[in-house]
Amino acid sequence: MIDIEIIQGDITTLAVDAIVNAANCSLLGGGGVDGAIHRAAGPDLLRACIPLNGCETGKAKITPGFRLPARFVIHTPGPIYRDGLHGEPELLESCYKSCLDLAEENSCATVAFPAISTGVYGYPWEAATEIAVRTVDKYPAKSVKKVIFCCFSEQMLKVYLNALSAK
Repeated sequence: MIDIEIIQGDITTLAVDAIVNAANCSLLGGGGVDGAIHRAAGPDLLRACIPLNGCETGKAKITPGFRLPARFVIHTPGPIYRDGLHGEPELLESCYKSCLDLAEENSCATVAFPAISTGVYGYPWEAATEIAVRTVDKYPAKSVKKVIFCCFSEQMLKVYLNALSAK
């Protein structure tokens, strides 16, 4: 069983085995947490992402962490929220599972996630956090011992704490 911790902070400062990047499909950097991770990791991260040839929504790819305190960055493009009736819940769940699969394959014990798809992709916070917590809680982990949900704001922290207490 995975130990779940919820914190407020800057995911780029966490000394964990892997941090997850809420990436776009190009994997070439963007705004929000994606831009922050690329800036903190340095230009080698972009150079490592170019030959990956992007990533489909709901899937994940892994690179070294370069200048980050994390050993790896696991990149996953979350779904753009329309109305919840176009596969968004399944795609978001797939993001978390795909990231955890890569963490397992790379013997990661600690993984930090941002709130995937809740920024410019518009996923409703409560629905997204419920999917995140449920998916991690039910994941049959062997290597992964701890998942940290790293919230940028106090408001998001409260949403995650509510989702965790409701599980």
